[in-house]
Amino acid sequence: MSEDVLGSFRLDGRVALVTGASSGLGARFARVLHQAGATVVVAARRAERLETLASELGDRVHPVVADVSVDADCERMITEALSAGGRLDVLVNNAGIGHNAPAEDEPIDTFREVIDVNLNAVFRLCQLAFEPLAASGHGSIVNVASVLGLVASTPIKQASYCASKGAVVNLTRELGCQWGRKGVRVNALAPGWFRSEMTQMMWGDETTTDFVNRNTPLGREGAAHELDGALLFLASDASTYVIGQTIVVDGGWTAR
Repeated sequence: MSEDVLGSFRLDGRVALVTGASSGLGARFARVLHQAGATVVVAARRAERLETLASELGDRVHPVVADVSVDADCERMITEALSAGGRLDVLVNNAGIGHNAPAEDEPIDTFREVIDVNLNAVFRLCQLAFEPLAASGHGSIVNVASVLGLVASTPIKQASYCASKGAVVNLTRELGCQWGRKGVRVNALAPGWFRSEMTQMMWGDETTTDFVNRNTPLGREGAAHELDGALLFLASDASTYVIGQTIVVDGGWTAR
């Protein structure tokens, strides 16, 4: 073999945009892409946290304060990314929200809000990013879905979240098939139970923690670094023949 096997995972000279990058998995994703060589545009609503992340990582990081549910902010994210590096190679749609309630009690306005942030904003950013991604020659979109887009969450009740993430999984299939020949690969990452700001309410509850550990074949929650490889695979040229797929990283949760 004459090829550099590990070299296909590198992102030197490329520009990546990560939404929801102010905390949790999004901040971790930004760090991974940055370490692989990319210039990273980190977008979220909380300016202070973005500035902290940028100062920790140093050069090749550009914070953008934006709300994915606002169309004008989505447009500005793409503009800022192009300004940062003159191109756009990777889009990681990570921003998301959730709401826990029995379906019969969930306010319809809350359901609409979750769909707007977790699904509609993903589609809009994919649309806006399509042309620069196609022009880059390495265009890759990684939509962050969830195992709860593949299976029900009950006894943890969150119909809106499950609906939104299930839609992201199938949107990923459709966009992958539509855009594969146009130079933009679209895939998704479906994490299982990982600690994040959105799931932090669970981990102080012994009953819930026991539920996760008991029903995960590996017997534990995921560690943040256990998403690194899948993210980098999808973002880089290591996955140039992968289209419309959802990579599940869940310790076996959906394999039961």
